[in-house]
Amino acid sequence: MSQNTAEVHRQHRFQPSEQHAVVSTFDLFSIGVGPSSSHTVGPMRAAKIFVEDLKKAGVLDKVKIMKVHLYGSLALTGVGHGTPNAILMGLEGETPEMVDAKSIVSRCDTISTSSTLNLGGTYPIKFSPKSDLVFHPQASLPQHPNGMRFLAMSANAELVACNEYFSIGGGFVVNERTRVAHGENVYYMSYDVSEVKDDRKNQDLAVTTAALPFRTGQELLDVCKREGMTIAQVVWENERRWRSADEIRERTRAIWNVMDQSIENGCLASDKEMLPGGLQVKRRAPGLYRKLLRGFYGNRLGAVGSHGSAPMVTEQGTGLYQQQEKHELLRVRRRKRMVLPALDFLSAYAIAVNEENAAGGRVVTAPTNGAAGVIPSVLKYYLEFFSDDTSCPRTRDSDITEFLFTAAAIGMLYKRGASISAAEMGCQGEVGVACSMAAAGFVAVMGGHPEMVTNGAEIAMEHNLGLTCDPVMGLVQIPCIERNALGAVKAVTAAQLALNGDGQHRVSLDNVIETMRQTGHDMMSKYKETSLGGLAVNVPVC
Repeated sequence: MSQNTAEVHRQHRFQPSEQHAVVSTFDLFSIGVGPSSSHTVGPMRAAKIFVEDLKKAGVLDKVKIMKVHLYGSLALTGVGHGTPNAILMGLEGETPEMVDAKSIVSRCDTISTSSTLNLGGTYPIKFSPKSDLVFHPQASLPQHPNGMRFLAMSANAELVACNEYFSIGGGFVVNERTRVAHGENVYYMSYDVSEVKDDRKNQDLAVTTAALPFRTGQELLDVCKREGMTIAQVVWENERRWRSADEIRERTRAIWNVMDQSIENGCLASDKEMLPGGLQVKRRAPGLYRKLLRGFYGNRLGAVGSHGSAPMVTEQGTGLYQQQEKHELLRVRRRKRMVLPALDFLSAYAIAVNEENAAGGRVVTAPTNGAAGVIPSVLKYYLEFFSDDTSCPRTRDSDITEFLFTAAAIGMLYKRGASISAAEMGCQGEVGVACSMAAAGFVAVMGGHPEMVTNGAEIAMEHNLGLTCDPVMGLVQIPCIERNALGAVKAVTAAQLALNGDGQHRVSLDNVIETMRQTGHDMMSKYKETSLGGLAVNVPVC
């Protein structure tokens, strides 16, 4: 790409006041802990940011009393989503990326029993979670359903500092100024704004400095056509404005390693383990995975070839089928079962990740924790059943980068054009978006051109429109875990439809993103991560 050509398009196609969709892949895919990106990762980050602001203002030592108020969806489902513990860890200076996930519960128990919190990790103050964490389930701050208000006070209850934060999905946190004024690009993650480069922090500058900016799916396709690039290559060029090629490769490997490890952890856990929260949900991925490995389908695993994508029909029970002599069409039939070993692995992998997430383990927001299983499972499915040579590190890295960067571009479009927050969009904004992103990534690594990629993404979302978020008991378990498995299978199906077409489709990706936004806006709030409707009120929990 010539620099002159890119500069001309930046000047003529984008006015300074217009916001493009470009987000760093490593902000969209971020490493954190379960069970929720908006209710766990976001609040932990908000608390950490507030404490860092206290330090920078030089007033940390003046704080003797801390109060944290939770509003809307955070108040309604926060307990089941681990919000209180996340805030306590953030106030103690922990980050989702680095906190020891296994120690969170015990540390929070200690804070509760001792009524002492180490602010910033070093400064002890009196803090009782029962009285100092205040829930407002019937109130909501106007900027976003996931609102938090932090109040730091002196010993005589005089206000030292306060701020409001909003967890907008995917672990992203903004305050009122960034949410309303758009003076900053709200699509970056940092605990210290001063460390963020101006061309990422300021939206007006970001428009003029992004290598290949785009706002819509059609503009993304236009960039690909103009520059002769794939979607992943466009994302790579934008990343290169912020990081070296070596750093991009290193971060991409790190993201995939956590994704892959979450699959492994989930598959190799004990199937006798109950997920936390009181629903008495057992882990299923270990049993599913063990059955697949021990030859549950006999020798059928090798019968479909290396791709494992062709269905087979097996007889259930012993003995061969016997046909009656006199009634050829009215014969005794044994019940049959369709066997798709590759897709069974796909489902097991997705369930494994989301069981790890439900248990508070380490996962990657992809683009959220509630939908963390879809993209890793589809990518692993590709690597194990379709990739040309996974033994070659270079080939494997190329496949992983192509998949994740393509998926990221689609996620950027949803983040700009609608939302990836279930509190705003329902589950269509989480599993629906993840399904769309995964379908796009799968089409790309299977050799589909950019039009096919956006077609696959559109098909996947079109059939997730209206998907509600109604977690039982506010836990990211029912229906969330199984929903990721179905999202992964649906992503592969959408990709196959796109790959068998020519990239042309009556409904465009931009059409479906706008439809999703309108649907989320019209959806009743009880179906948007409040546990006030749907399965949450119809499934017995006692």
